[in-house]
Amino acid sequence: MDEKLSLLTELIKLSRCDHEVREKEYTFLLSIAQSLHVSKEDFDHLFDEYIEFTPPESEFDRILQFHRLVLLMNIDKKTSEKELNFIKDISIHLGLNPMATNKVLDTMHLYPNKVIPAEKLIEIFKEQYN
Repeated sequence: MDEKLSLLTELIKLSRCDHEVREKEYTFLLSIAQSLHVSKEDFDHLFDEYIEFTPPESEFDRILQFHRLVLLMNIDKKTSEKELNFIKDISIHLGLNPMATNKVLDTMHLYPNKVIPAEKLIEIFKEQYN
């Protein structure tokens, strides 16, 4: 459960990069919490609590968390330098290849609303490991 709360905490930190959690962002975050079987009450407490970051063990789960971060960053259709830096930093803490991270961040602009498909994201990470 701590790992799930930790993942949600990192998403909340990203949503706060611009000092305001918009309704779309909150709704997206809540849907992720629900998919992780975290109650709304526990989720709402994360806005006031600090949970130490614990990256997922499996590489697939770390890439999934990175994808969630990219989706959240683009939900308001505005990408700030602070958000990009946050995502680059957290990807390092996730143990992801920085070249793959940068390629994803560059490639997302080629898709409507910057929503890079999961298959393309995984393909980019696989390319960097070969």
